[in-house]
Amino acid sequence: MTRLAVLGGGSWGTTFAQVLADSGAQVTLWARREEVAREIREEHRNRTYLGGHRLPAEVTATSSVAEAVDGADGIVVALPAQSLRPTLTGWRQLPGLSQGLPSVPVLSLVKGIERGTDSRISEVLVAAGGARRELVGVLSGPNLSAEILQRRPCGSVIAAPTQDLAHLLAGWCHAPYLRAYTSTDVVGVEIAGAVKNVIAIAVGAATGLGHGHNTTASLITRGLAEITRLGVALAGRPETFAGLAGMGDLVATCASPLSRNHRLGLALGSGLDVEAATAQVGQTAEGVATARAVDDLAGRLGVEMPITRAVVDVVDHDAGIEQVTTALLSRSVRPE
Repeated sequence: MTRLAVLGGGSWGTTFAQVLADSGAQVTLWARREEVAREIREEHRNRTYLGGHRLPAEVTATSSVAEAVDGADGIVVALPAQSLRPTLTGWRQLPGLSQGLPSVPVLSLVKGIERGTDSRISEVLVAAGGARRELVGVLSGPNLSAEILQRRPCGSVIAAPTQDLAHLLAGWCHAPYLRAYTSTDVVGVEIAGAVKNVIAIAVGAATGLGHGHNTTASLITRGLAEITRLGVALAGRPETFAGLAGMGDLVATCASPLSRNHRLGLALGSGLDVEAATAQVGQTAEGVATARAVDDLAGRLGVEMPITRAVVDVVDHDAGIEQVTTALLSRSVRPE
């Protein structure tokens, strides 16, 4: 039986631990708080994030990261993007982890761009976590964790530097309700998974302002154009953005009330400020910090991303929330 470590005991990490167990693996989940780990070990529940949902018996947990990765055949990372580097750096002070993560395949579930360095998450795992670049893959797609927890059918894309590694990682995720497709476009899949959160804030804000389906469809479509421009500028493949990791993830995140970033935008559109909107959502909405990093990255590359810029103006510079729709309409006439 394959032994896998999942690093991150939040809703997404715990849900994906179930996916891995349903795919036939023995899973050890690392949770920051011992009380969460104990509840998973003893009761097979994570009430903090998943209510009374019962996890498979093949999922256990620990608050010791060294224990979680010891003897693991692979590692799955599900930590917040902006705290990933300090977490990985801190682990390297622990006995047995001074050289970083073990030299086993690593699958990142993290969707974001690191603020301050503009690094993709796979790059952070290598630089701060000591992971081997050739062993790091990424997952993205229309993967709302609440629906996956209920074992609703969905598809995902797993990208890795080689097809062999992508197939290996996809083999970890062959639960009856999850279809994993493979790719070698790591850059494209990561950029798609990160930037869609920014567009989801804009779409949620438009809905909160009372706009209709025409507006949201226009924002989603033009948002995809922004994502594609940035991804291609970073050597991603255009076709990636038309697939599950691009359009698929974008539609799910922009349209569903289960999406934290959509809910954050909705709260902003209803008149709350960023702090109050974040408190109302109650969990990390990666799109806020990612918007800042993406805007900086786009500026350095000379890539036009007006919707992203509008989101940054709202969350960082107290611009009116109407900016998100103004960004859609203010550009000069041009071919689509």
